[in-house]
Amino acid sequence: MNSTIPVCAVDYAFRRIGGKYKGRILWYIHEYKVLRFGEIRKYIKDITTKMLTQTLRELENDGMINRKVYPEVPPKVEYTLTETGAEIIPFINYLREWGKQQMEKENIPQMITHK
Repeated sequence: MNSTIPVCAVDYAFRRIGGKYKGRILWYIHEYKVLRFGEIRKYIKDITTKMLTQTLRELENDGMINRKVYPEVPPKVEYTLTETGAEIIPFINYLREWGKQQMEKENIPQMITHK
């Protein structure tokens, strides 16, 4: 997104972490430090394999996560947060806390999502 055309900072930020899955993927990688593809699928049950692959690629291209491939059979791939990805975690946590409060107000049960 290197351009001389002015860009809205909010739009820029939401393009990088917005959508249905990016924030959740970043949060789970933060919570567990290192996750493999199958583990992420386990935590985000409503994501398809194709969408998870695409979203992970976008997060990697945006410098939010690292992808480490181990040369073994079967292939082993691990995902971790980059420094840039870690910088967004306090904001995701703030949204999580806000969501928790709203759910409590509306008596919506919360699932346990952390270790």
